[in-house]
Amino acid sequence: MSWGLQNRVSRLMKGGRTVMLAIDHGYFQGPTTGLENPRKTITSLLQYADSLMLTRGILRTSVDPGESLPIVLRASGGTSILKELSDEVVTTSIEEALRLNASAVAVSVFVGSPNERQTLANLAELVNEGERYGMPVLAVTAVGREMARDARYLGLACRISAELGASIVKTYYCEDFRKVIDGCPVPVIIAGGKKLPEREALQLAHDATSEGAVGVDMGRNIFQSSNPAGMIKAVRGVVHDGKSVDEAFRIFEKEKPPRAE
Repeated sequence: MSWGLQNRVSRLMKGGRTVMLAIDHGYFQGPTTGLENPRKTITSLLQYADSLMLTRGILRTSVDPGESLPIVLRASGGTSILKELSDEVVTTSIEEALRLNASAVAVSVFVGSPNERQTLANLAELVNEGERYGMPVLAVTAVGREMARDARYLGLACRISAELGASIVKTYYCEDFRKVIDGCPVPVIIAGGKKLPEREALQLAHDATSEGAVGVDMGRNIFQSSNPAGMIKAVRGVVHDGKSVDEAFRIFEKEKPPRAE
């Protein structure tokens, strides 16, 4: 691994841990609830995240160029919620990621889907190009509607991603998650997934990091929360400070804005 690639990975992980804010949902969902105005959402949460995962369009239009927060650039897409989501292609290049000063690029892989081969080829293509320029690739183990989110499937998807050269893998938490971690030789972060009650989302972050994940890449469980800033602070408490779920939930509760009379 080149120095440049190692340096970029280290930017994403503070002390080997990370709270990544996922705000790339619009590339297939359009104006997602909580992201109707991306700049407003990003500005209110920027100071609490270790990095942002987003598309080049939102980076250019909604993030101040003066900000120094590491960027994970979404580099795959090409479909919407109206079509087969696994039918993705590479939508940008490593050169573009370098022009945007990204610290990594992200690509989804759909193991077991009708387009498995294409999405794994997308990953390999970006890894090959990234190695030339010292750019890490984050593989997102996307899960289709008919795929089980169990240790056997997620372990398979994570291991294949690592074997193809991903520097980091993003996956889902599941029962026997330690098996997924033990079978993946690169750092693993967990996806927040659909919006959960705040305590449940904090439990998810706690369980995953306790079992070996190096952090989280959460979006909807933060920006769709009733108190987004309090929620990301609570998640940071779990990931970076080893807070218990109860302790983290108290951070969330403390940060709640007062109710209007």
